[in-house]
Amino acid sequence: MTGPATVPFVETARLHLRSWRDDDVVPFQAISSDPLVMATLGPLMDLAETRALIERCRALQARDGHCFWAMERREDQRLIGWCGVIRGSVGPIEGKAELGWRLASDCWGHGFASEAARGALDWVFANLPDDAAYAITNVDNRRSRAVMERMGMRWQPDLDFDHPRLTADDPLLRHVTYRLDRTDWPVPRR
Repeated sequence: MTGPATVPFVETARLHLRSWRDDDVVPFQAISSDPLVMATLGPLMDLAETRALIERCRALQARDGHCFWAMERREDQRLIGWCGVIRGSVGPIEGKAELGWRLASDCWGHGFASEAARGALDWVFANLPDDAAYAITNVDNRRSRAVMERMGMRWQPDLDFDHPRLTADDPLLRHVTYRLDRTDWPVPRR
């Protein structure tokens, strides 16, 4: 893989959200093969699957000007996950601005997901014409739902759905949908 310069799209106090680099594959695969991280996201990913996922992100960046960007901790330049926005591809958020994140389990509980999500939402409402941003997750993903609520996103029970890429017996089948209107951003920090 080759790629563009890694100029951050979003800078926060502790994080850079930036383009993907070739050397991100191995550390992102470590995150994506952690059973704690993937418990509410899906199957553990091997190196080839991780490489393909990063390539899809790069393709979305090239096509749309945004993706789920690499999340790098500024203090040590460690890749600790991803956060950003894509055009939703499933259910009630198809075509809409979908906010998403994935974070290394040893970085949980330090506010990184909320900080990254706040930065990504600032970027969304400064750079995209959308009237709202959306986020989806498995109904049991309490950590992600808490981040959504800290961002001021509101659960939309009428938009909950069964994820079309999952089988009927998959425990991750049922998904919830959250929405944040442009007029409600920014929200006071909590």
